[in-house]
Amino acid sequence: MAARTLMVQGTASHVGKSVLVTALCRLFARRGVKVAPFKAQNMSNNSFVTPDGREIGRAQAVQAAACRLAPRTDFNPVLIKPSGERTAQMVVNGQVAGQLHASDFGRIKRDHWPVVCEAFARLAGEFDLVVLEGAGSPAEINLRDRDIVNMAMAQEARAPVILAGDIDRGGVFAALVGTLALLAPEDRAHVKGFLINKFRGDADLLAPGVKMVEARCGISCLGVVPHWRDLRVPQEDSLGWEEPSSFSRSLHASPVTLHEFLTIGVVDLPAISNFTDFDALACEPDVRLVRVAGPITHRLDALIFPGTKHTADALRFVKERKLDLAARQVLEAGGTVVGLCGGFQLLGRRILDPDQVESSAVELEGLGLLNVTTSFARDKVTVGVSGRHLASGCPVEGYEVHMGRTSLEAGAVPWLEVRAPGESAVRPEGAGSEDGLVLGTYVHGLFDAPEFRRVFLNGLRERHGWAPLPVQPGTSLDERIDGLADFMAKHLDLAAIDAILERGIS
Repeated sequence: MAARTLMVQGTASHVGKSVLVTALCRLFARRGVKVAPFKAQNMSNNSFVTPDGREIGRAQAVQAAACRLAPRTDFNPVLIKPSGERTAQMVVNGQVAGQLHASDFGRIKRDHWPVVCEAFARLAGEFDLVVLEGAGSPAEINLRDRDIVNMAMAQEARAPVILAGDIDRGGVFAALVGTLALLAPEDRAHVKGFLINKFRGDADLLAPGVKMVEARCGISCLGVVPHWRDLRVPQEDSLGWEEPSSFSRSLHASPVTLHEFLTIGVVDLPAISNFTDFDALACEPDVRLVRVAGPITHRLDALIFPGTKHTADALRFVKERKLDLAARQVLEAGGTVVGLCGGFQLLGRRILDPDQVESSAVELEGLGLLNVTTSFARDKVTVGVSGRHLASGCPVEGYEVHMGRTSLEAGAVPWLEVRAPGESAVRPEGAGSEDGLVLGTYVHGLFDAPEFRRVFLNGLRERHGWAPLPVQPGTSLDERIDGLADFMAKHLDLAAIDAILERGIS
């Protein structure tokens, strides 16, 4: 018997689809339902590595955790990783499948629709319920004939659709009504209810508008979900990379005095990837994160160059914005510079691309802050790793996703050792300068390790003569997902959603 299906679509990007699917997956899993997530096509540079060394969107890995499942490629068979305004890397079934140009967007459906259908069919045969997620808006009528993720998938899965709108941006009633008005009748028939997300204020004030939408569209409102400021579930796309200050804890709850705050800058690189690498830092009580896109005018204790999908473009951006000078300014003041993945490559002396995997440049001069050289290869490294920080012995774990291979030269020393599943011995990883002020690594998720994170931060505090802080109590991803599910359960009409599931698309 094929699984039942339920789909969440939205009036636009970043209306909360991924978070809603995560919450619904956990709510159904709690009931003992064998549930799985599914997103046919994801466009995001925030990715994750599955246990078998393949790549999917980070949001689907979180949704898998909500279902208490290990991540796998069937949950997200097509991943598009933008590298520029008109170019992207295609990842199909977790492996690189070439480059995609905006002018040939239609080949996704032409070449990979069967892969999507096969992945969904496997899930439908294994699980009791599949909760699907759309992308952007189903009302992008210029793209309807090439759609594989919204209504085309709803029809393939025979899925009833819940339409979500974001009131925080304004115009939610027009967005809901307009989206439905632009759908073809056969698509509109799939939409069985709507909800309003990210509301601030008195929900009673919405009642007239909600009733008008219900009357005009012939479907019911399934909930008004308040805006949740402390949402700490990894986001899908770079729209979730908001001002880092909005992630910080209240100063009133901090155990440190105001003048003891560490200020850490994160360079706002083009095509930034895995921006969730900094979520754990932002939640520390003595840390303030700031975005850096140009010359710095205030003290930074550390400057982080994050991952990027296009290292050559990022290098050009850094030099044009004089961010290399900002890094040297931080070092001269006794601060630390860190490079993660693509950011690690930027810090080196040379970047070689003999096969022009990423750009037309065969060789580029890096920032010269680490004596390392990166060479790009055609095959991508996608692997989960665990190990330790050499100086402290603190455990670390995370995952690597990169096309480059970085070799260390005189004066650069490894500062981690890691092992991937199946490897018999640990291997050195990353590179640090001899004075320990410049650090680079390929390990995403490094700062998620509480003990290592506190060792790193206390090292910054020591330079000010401040007392070290202990490891802060935190919550696991599983606990955060439970909190999200509890929150959503208070504001969604779960009985109405159950009724929609029971009726299906009839």
